[in-house]
Amino acid sequence: MIEIIDHGPVRELRLARAPVNALNCALLKELDAVIAAAEAPALILSGAAGIFSAGLDVREVTASKESARALVMAFGRLQLRLVHSPVPIIAAITGHSPAGGAVIAVLCDYRIMASGDFRIGLNEVQVGLYPGETIYRVLERLVGTGRAAALLPRGAMLRSDEALAAGLVDECVEPAAVVPRALALANEFIALPPKTYQRTRDLVRRDLRKIFDQPSESVEAMMKDGWVTEETRARMARLLNPR
Repeated sequence: MIEIIDHGPVRELRLARAPVNALNCALLKELDAVIAAAEAPALILSGAAGIFSAGLDVREVTASKESARALVMAFGRLQLRLVHSPVPIIAAITGHSPAGGAVIAVLCDYRIMASGDFRIGLNEVQVGLYPGETIYRVLERLVGTGRAAALLPRGAMLRSDEALAAGLVDECVEPAAVVPRALALANEFIALPPKTYQRTRDLVRRDLRKIFDQPSESVEAMMKDGWVTEETRARMARLLNPR
């Protein structure tokens, strides 16, 4: 489910769970493991043409309370892995990136998105899922309090140009140039004086690590009263059976 592609010293981890790179427990655990094992000085996370990741797997979210909890816990472990990565990780957002796909992207060091009619956003509310305070704080860190407060409650999905203007992504390039641009940037990072770069990177990500190391809302609190409700199931049923 993960294709590993080495570009010299830079390693690309390409999500490859057809058709939309939905994040199930198996994919989340595999991605966590390959990031942990990678010895490259910089990593790129990419997806398929037109789709980075469609977010958490709808079937595993709605299968049972135990399934949903296992999925959330696996996703939480991956988030910690991204936040505490000792090397820079660049999100090569090759297309649409809603919900969990957007979460992965915003936790990386840098985000390069395909230009055009592709959308990204934390749209959990639209499918009846409570995003939680940690994700709100991560969004707030990137786009500011006012914009985060406007976007999250309505589950807004932004076009790539809108995401760039909002600060949700750092660059937009032609779809075919997303991975090459990420590779060029990764090599730029590697070429910097390593100790000084690492110290500066630690500085600018310190607030992000604090959000996760000192969370103001536990997983238990987030899932209190049922994270997956009847309205969640109804909304997600429409995704599985759009007719």
